[in-house]
Amino acid sequence: IGYGSRETLARSPGLITLACTILYATPPTSILGAILLTPYLGGAMASHLRIGSPLFSHILFGFYLGLMVWGGLWLRDRNLRALMPLRR
Repeated sequence: IGYGSRETLARSPGLITLACTILYATPPTSILGAILLTPYLGGAMASHLRIGSPLFSHILFGFYLGLMVWGGLWLRDRNLRALMPLRR
């Protein structure tokens, strides 16, 4: 049936997400995990935009997750807070 079943195609993005999330959850590699998750979430947003999904529930969901990823990292990493202070 062509290039493979839908289950096979869905497995790869799931494994990539899992690997990036593990990198994000591990303190020494958390910034790398956040950097890798950000374009992945942007790609999900672009896919939802292309197929015409609802804006606030589907398209912006990747944006919401990205805010949580970077916000959580900002809260737990002193070096990142020094690099990006809320005020000086």
